[in-house]
Amino acid sequence: MWDPTAYQRYGDERSRPFFDLTGRLPDERPRAVVDLGCGPGNLTVALAARWPGAAVTGLDSSPEMISKALALESPVAFAVADLREWVPGPEDDVVVSNAALQWVAGHEELLTRWAGQLPGGARLAVQVPGNFDAASHRTLRALAREPRWAGQLAPLLRDAPVRDAAGYADLLISAGCAVDAWETGYLHLLPVRPGADPPVLTWMEGTALRPVRAALADDEESWSAFRAELAGRLAEAYPVRDSLVYFPFRRIFFVARTGARP
Repeated sequence: MWDPTAYQRYGDERSRPFFDLTGRLPDERPRAVVDLGCGPGNLTVALAARWPGAAVTGLDSSPEMISKALALESPVAFAVADLREWVPGPEDDVVVSNAALQWVAGHEELLTRWAGQLPGGARLAVQVPGNFDAASHRTLRALAREPRWAGQLAPLLRDAPVRDAAGYADLLISAGCAVDAWETGYLHLLPVRPGADPPVLTWMEGTALRPVRAALADDEESWSAFRAELAGRLAEAYPVRDSLVYFPFRRIFFVARTGARP
């Protein structure tokens, strides 16, 4: 289960990569635009504002996220859908997926398939987090692999579910696309509030901790114990400086144009 409120706690920091990604899309007039993994929909609405003449669709596997998106009362057609089953339509000229495909095992096969199914000249714009070797994820995996938790939690957390920029460029060029791929390292300065949880823990509750919370949903005592132990370790990994926590975050981007090798 996704919690839209938890996900949007750091809305400015999470939205910046979306605009860095879509800023590399040309100012053309697409017939249809699809946002795969649209979450609560606020960023998808920005696509509709940019291309008011396009039919814009937002798809997400989370009913909670789509419920939040539908409450926006925008011109976007939002729907619950499994990205693994999505098939491009003949007018889908722009497809955006921001911070979603890292959750989909085997998404490389999906990208190759979509590249072949999209109309010629379409743009496939994707961003995925590339911080799985960061202290936050290493700390989470190390705790999940300890004897008390390993049986339930260790299989849920993958070391490296994404490629680097060169890896995605190679994949999409092999599929016949022209590719613009890059990586960006952000430094998020997260404020520390007296008596509040470590801010990196709060950040992770919106994303990386979601499968752990789901696995322990029926055991509140275990979830509280796991969360408390993780909070202490994250506080050590990310010390406070002048009432801020410095949280580096690497992200991977690519925009592929179908039917055209470079």
